[in-house]
Amino acid sequence: MAEVDEANKPLFAGLSDVSISEDIPVEGDIAVPVTSRGADDEFSTLDEPVKDTILRDLKAVGNKFVHVMYPKKSSALLRDWDLWGPLLLCVTLALLLQGGSADSKEDGGPQFAEVFVIIWFGSVIITLNSKLLGGTISFFQSLCVLGYCILPLTVAMLVCRLVLLLVSSGTASFVVRLIIVTASFGWATFASTAFLADSQPVNRKALVVYPVFLFYFVIGWMILTFSPSP
Repeated sequence: MAEVDEANKPLFAGLSDVSISEDIPVEGDIAVPVTSRGADDEFSTLDEPVKDTILRDLKAVGNKFVHVMYPKKSSALLRDWDLWGPLLLCVTLALLLQGGSADSKEDGGPQFAEVFVIIWFGSVIITLNSKLLGGTISFFQSLCVLGYCILPLTVAMLVCRLVLLLVSSGTASFVVRLIIVTASFGWATFASTAFLADSQPVNRKALVVYPVFLFYFVIGWMILTFSPSP
């Protein structure tokens, strides 16, 4: 009978006799505490106006252009890398190379897509070569440096277009354009090697510089051989 009484007894029958002392708190705050952001936290641009974002990016691109025109051993291009500047220079150069007398299917002149592919494919090949030789910079950092260093050649292309407009095509025009392209080619090669030199092994720097030399030489040759359509 005792076992039957125990089985029929409610499961929580004894809880009604339990008393809670008034000293024990039975309520609290379950809200998650929000910590205030310190001054050293990363600045968020989610709430930033689009105008401010564009102006900040344009300022950063302009600063990198200055570093290329006055090359020195600096980590600015490597630390804050981007591909906006190289894309702008590539499109500008490809547009300036259009409209030449050799710009036809029969003569095989450089079309917009061809110039675009040559620049980006060449940059990728040089970057892979640098990484395989033990370079310490990342893939996109190398693309950033090679792309920004096209700036002297882009300026040379613009000047050559002006020379062809002001001076009739001939020996004098060719000599002037040769001097301009040669100077811009040397400037682009020197600027790129100044940024990339410290990231390469000492005994392999020549193997890294040689493809860079060929890359800018091809671009310079396209600029030098350009002639406007009649």
